[in-house]
Amino acid sequence: MSSDKAAHTIVVSDVHLSEAEPVDPDRPLWKRFKQRDLFVDGSFVRWLEALDRDLEGRIELVLNGDMFDFDSVMAYPTDLRTSWLERRRGLSAEESKSRFKLSVILRDHEQWLQGLRAFVLAGHSVVFVVGNHDLELHWPSVQALLVESLDLPEDRRSDVRVCEWFVISGGDTLISHGNQLDPYCLCQNPIHPLIQGVGLQPRVRLPFGNVAGRMMLNGMGLFNPHVDDSFIKPLRGYLVFFYRYIARVQPLIVWAWLWGAAATLVISVREGFLPALRDPFTIEERVESIATKARSTPRVARGLRALDVHPAIYNPWRILRELWLDRAILLTLVFWISFQLFSTLNVFVSVSWLWWAGAFVVLLPPFVLYAHRVDSEVKHVERNIRARVGDMARVAGVDRVVLGHTHVERHRQIDGVEVLNTGTWSAAYDDVECTRPKGRKCFAWIRSAERTAHLMEWTDPGWRELDPAALEAPRLKRSA
Repeated sequence: MSSDKAAHTIVVSDVHLSEAEPVDPDRPLWKRFKQRDLFVDGSFVRWLEALDRDLEGRIELVLNGDMFDFDSVMAYPTDLRTSWLERRRGLSAEESKSRFKLSVILRDHEQWLQGLRAFVLAGHSVVFVVGNHDLELHWPSVQALLVESLDLPEDRRSDVRVCEWFVISGGDTLISHGNQLDPYCLCQNPIHPLIQGVGLQPRVRLPFGNVAGRMMLNGMGLFNPHVDDSFIKPLRGYLVFFYRYIARVQPLIVWAWLWGAAATLVISVREGFLPALRDPFTIEERVESIATKARSTPRVARGLRALDVHPAIYNPWRILRELWLDRAILLTLVFWISFQLFSTLNVFVSVSWLWWAGAFVVLLPPFVLYAHRVDSEVKHVERNIRARVGDMARVAGVDRVVLGHTHVERHRQIDGVEVLNTGTWSAAYDDVECTRPKGRKCFAWIRSAERTAHLMEWTDPGWRELDPAALEAPRLKRSA
């Protein structure tokens, strides 16, 4: 069946299915957001059942990126060779390890899987668009495992497909996850996403944000990766958070951060500068395949690819700032200069260590001023959307764009283009205990007959349309 004949297009993104975190009696709040009782599966399946029951006609369901969170999977196989770092922070993005991670996710989300299967068997179609946290879907064998796990009859398997980074629905709507507008999280080359370094197996090239999530947040389990405010705080916020939660659970978190940040820097730069693996004899076939699955043309695929932002990895200082390593380096420099001044003075006359402390205090204010003025750039994705979404629509020949990634629901006009963002269904909470949910469970509903778009909230049970004007409060977030 062709999804072009669908009566409705439904778009949802950023569900972030991952493995279930076992409860640790000694650390009950450790990765609380990943524990099974907070899974969204039941609500998601009830939503699918409501769509099938209440909407007349065939539905094209677009799962617009980050449906799976490969980066947060910490399980590892016993029959594959793994490094110490992989066992501590998660497997790399090699093909066999990506298959293993997806199998772990699907095993822990059997209800979700069976609900999606029933939805397809009811006569509907499903399109997966690859996001930044499920980049490992680029492996054909991982895509095959996903389809096989749905256990569909042979004649229904074509109703499930995976698109590399965009799909065009109804000829008038461009649907893309949105990470290609984020310099920290974009797939550097979605047409040729694989790399291979000296002594390395071929792997999916992961962006800086993914590597940071694996190397740092996977080892700092009291920080919720689905909420930027969880790990981007003012200095006072960090001190309060450390006193209330971290001191008893992970008192050496500074060490976990430091070596994790250093590993992130090394891996990101090393893999970011590696050339993409590509077969010169099949380049055109590759572009043609991407365009066909996206119901588009090679010209549009190349045009959208040209609108990607420049990867942050090519500016290492920006990476240092996001990792807070710039402040660590500068603080170390202040300490070293103070000690050198004290040591030099002590050569000529015996002085108290208080002279070192005095020099340190004198040199510290410029560092504090610099640290206070540094602002994380992860909140600037919104600026890139405003600057490029008009060109994206014109390249694709559409008048509507649906995005995800920022975890903030939106419905507005930008540069003459109708732009929707479906927010997130992830375990986003304002507190470590995960008692105060953040955001709404939203989806975009495009009726094919009138081709009108609505941003809806799933209230379980039922749904309601959201007022676009009420969504414009400045609450910018993005999925790291």
